Amino acid sequence: MEHYYIGYDIGSSSIKAGLVNARTGNKIGLVQHPAEELSIQAPEPGWAEQDPDLWYRHACAATKQLLKDHKIRPETIIGIGISYQMHGLVMVDDHGKVLRPAIIWCDSRAVNIGNQALQGLGESYCSEHLLNSPGNFTLSKLRWVKENQAELYKQMYKWMLPGDYLAFRLSGVLCTTIPGLSEAISWDFRDNTPAHTLLDHYGLDPSHIPEIVPTFSVQGKITNQAAKETGLTTGTPVLYRAGDQPNNALSLNVFEPGEVACTGGTSGVLYGVSEKSVAILNSGINSFAHVNHQHEYPRIGKLLCINGTGIQYRWLRKLLKAESYDQMNGWAAEVPPGSDGLVTLPFGNGAERMLHNRTPGTSFSDINLNVHDHRHLCRASLEGIAFAFAYGMKLLKSEAVDTRVLKTGNDNLFRSPVFSTALSTLLDKEIELYDTTGAIGAARACKVEQEGLETLGKEGFKARKMKTYVPDHSQEEMLQKAYARWSQILAFNLND
Repeated sequence: MEHYYIGYDIGSSSIKAGLVNARTGNKIGLVQHPAEELSIQAPEPGWAEQDPDLWYRHACAATKQLLKDHKIRPETIIGIGISYQMHGLVMVDDHGKVLRPAIIWCDSRAVNIGNQALQGLGESYCSEHLLNSPGNFTLSKLRWVKENQAELYKQMYKWMLPGDYLAFRLSGVLCTTIPGLSEAISWDFRDNTPAHTLLDHYGLDPSHIPEIVPTFSVQGKITNQAAKETGLTTGTPVLYRAGDQPNNALSLNVFEPGEVACTGGTSGVLYGVSEKSVAILNSGINSFAHVNHQHEYPRIGKLLCINGTGIQYRWLRKLLKAESYDQMNGWAAEVPPGSDGLVTLPFGNGAERMLHNRTPGTSFSDINLNVHDHRHLCRASLEGIAFAFAYGMKLLKSEAVDTRVLKTGNDNLFRSPVFSTALSTLLDKEIELYDTTGAIGAARACKVEQEGLETLGKEGFKARKMKTYVPDHSQEEMLQKAYARWSQILAFNLND
């Protein structure tokens, strides 16, 4: 009898569930729920919230669909892995009831709180202990709740990250990981403990932190209730969890210094690995414990996030009423590199960390009404996002992270030849596209609990390379000219 692993990827757009063969690592299936993208609620400008129960319900629906579509018997599922959108805040009371909508990664309400904490603690302390400014991360969001919704804070039993919440709903066990706490800016890398100094500064009770478990371990088992709701078997273990960007790097076998993974979903990310447990603050780069991090063997994920990437293209698709992204990519390919002078800034999804938490917004500049049409809007958007990635790669080099090749999964923006070729040309680097996604990577990671990280380099568990984009030097002059103009417009907007 064959056995299988299921991996979940909790995105802000959808929940994906992937199924792999536990013996061979081969992908069996992948489903996404809901069919349409999840909405993000914005009760106030700069806010972004989602209902955590929706993540769980869609994970349940996706699980049942996987089992049905592939005629899988529930008892043959022997492990669960979880990948999730980073930096979110979920609060529950002592009955496990969610107290308020999750404050998710692109919410910018806590920027000033984090900036004030940086001043209070000092840059040197934050660089050496937290590897980041407290910034607009989970712990700062929790401080915002204490300041503005004090009654809810008093009712809180534990706070957790989105992946912690899904694991809790599946297993009934409240726990988290060191990489998870690091992305919340609640881990002290120097002392190898929760960040007590920052917790004290914020007046937050450390008892609200869940139990800490290893990234690869038996972290809980499916409850009777969750078995009914997912179709899985009671007792199926949760074996792995990680934030979506560390998990994406794992999916691409990126573990060692100098290796770089990238994604182009709702947000865009460059994620490089370093062995330095110290960070340059205000560089636009954030540093977190990677999935294979150990205190005596540091592996730090240097993450550059661009909030406004795929969401920009999604917005444009709705505006143009395009049938698909493939149709938009086709329109974009009809326009020459440089978009005939049309320039797009793609920063319309909250405060941008790489721009020091400023919000220049999305804009189209240098519009020529006699030249530009829907095709130019598509190409300029793709190029504007590529320019943002190129800008970010320069910042990543400041943290001594560079590579000859970027690795990415087979999803979203990187499937566009216009986008990927433009970025490859601007960076003068190859971009390797692999047949993997976050959910499949999370499923394969279950094997690590049994056999170690080296299993992910074995055939079947290793992602299959599908395509390599190489620089197109015939486009280089036009793209460099367009990038220079884009940089001028960005500088003007940041200084305005």
